[in-house]
Amino acid sequence: MLSGFRNFILKGNVVDLAVAVVMGAAFGAVVDALVKNVLMPLIAALVGSPNFDSFAKVTINGNDLQFGVLLTAIVNFLLVAAAIYFVVVAPMNHLIERRNAKLGITEDEPAADPAVTLLTEIRDNLVQR
Repeated sequence: MLSGFRNFILKGNVVDLAVAVVMGAAFGAVVDALVKNVLMPLIAALVGSPNFDSFAKVTINGNDLQFGVLLTAIVNFLLVAAAIYFVVVAPMNHLIERRNAKLGITEDEPAADPAVTLLTEIRDNLVQR
């Protein structure tokens, strides 16, 4: 039983997943620092306040509806998504394209769907008749 557990833990995919989780947490801290310490102060310099919590606050029967909190969360999400895209995804895609061009690797065309191929053959046979 213990050897089975050891084999499970030492499988490559479990170790890879553990490494990915740790790296994701570390990378999350970097993105969080970028958004909080660079992008949000930049927005504060342009707009005046990076926090929209008091924006569109409505009180109904003593209950506060804070649409600004939702707006702040949406802006934060968009900033994090933009930071990840422009700092990681776009440069990585560019590097991959450059590497593939240097190595002469081209993307293969996807294999044709067998159903589409069959229907094309049937159409061509019908046209010939």
